[in-house]
Amino acid sequence: MVKAAVLYETNQPLVIEDVEQDPPKAGEVRVNTGAAGLCASDIHIMHGTAAMALPVVLGHEGAGTVAEVGPGVTSVKAGDRCILSFVSNCGHCSMCRSGLPNLCDTNMATGAKQFDGTVRLHSGDTEIHQMAKLGVFAESIVVPQQACHPMPDEVPMDVAALIGCCVTTGVGAVINSPAIKPGATVAVFGCGGVGLNAIQGAKLMNASRIIAVDIFDHKLEFTYKFGATDVVNSRDVDAVEAIRELTGGGVDMAFDTFGSPQTTAQSVNALRKNGTAVQVGLAPMGETAPIDIVDMVRNQKTLTGSYYGSVSPHETFSKIVDFYTRGLLDIESLITRHYNLDQINEGFDALARGEDARGVILY
Repeated sequence: MVKAAVLYETNQPLVIEDVEQDPPKAGEVRVNTGAAGLCASDIHIMHGTAAMALPVVLGHEGAGTVAEVGPGVTSVKAGDRCILSFVSNCGHCSMCRSGLPNLCDTNMATGAKQFDGTVRLHSGDTEIHQMAKLGVFAESIVVPQQACHPMPDEVPMDVAALIGCCVTTGVGAVINSPAIKPGATVAVFGCGGVGLNAIQGAKLMNASRIIAVDIFDHKLEFTYKFGATDVVNSRDVDAVEAIRELTGGGVDMAFDTFGSPQTTAQSVNALRKNGTAVQVGLAPMGETAPIDIVDMVRNQKTLTGSYYGSVSPHETFSKIVDFYTRGLLDIESLITRHYNLDQINEGFDALARGEDARGVILY
């Protein structure tokens, strides 16, 4: 039996209970969860604005220690401390063979089940899914070996958990973008966990100006420690006009890490000619953004998407671990709240209120 937080119904609290766990099958490993971050993507599923099979153990931002390996596992062994990727790539689909394992077709097709189309968690006769094949809101998880990225001992579990999602998503969207250039002017819309890391990514790329945009003054103040040079409260002023005034016409790059029709449109409108906007945050299902297509053409702007750092998560993990161990990334300061698993609903309430940075569950 494994203690887990299970979502049975949308818009209801997570249920903390013991569930049955099957052993790992071929190519799978069992990981004792060390830490799990609380992310807005989990809230989307809890609120029903993103679809996922229920019941499900949520949590896709995590790290842990390999406890047991199944038949045929060669990439990790028992005792390995690992960052967990929420995209386990098959290695054989068109996207994987094209060098984009973050977009693995097989991973998407199998969703919250394992690669063989079955689940590893049960409550009696009820099958329980695992978000992103992980479900790190459980003390122990069975996952594909491809989810596991071994890490050095000097990386703490709570830091490693954040590398598993918000650090890689935010930093990766910037440093892996072919449009970023040293000295660029950058705007970041949304200053949650991913936004703070997009700011850090822009700082790593020596951006000359990094403008943070949010609706909460306390979150904007928090951005300065991660590299923001200017802040704009879009509740108080027209964010696009403020950015144009600060930069003399617009930024080279804008990153929407929040994900809404308004912030997407603002990110495009805040660009100078030939600028690039990157959509990082996930909006609720069915949302569309009002984009001026004449402006896109006449001013030669680009709007592109970035999923999980834009390239191989494991390659970005390696870069980020290197940046962190060399003191070039501040990940500890992203963690402002620690919880145990029994406090998970309290943690999500704090996230929904817009409190600074990330809360992390420690096991």
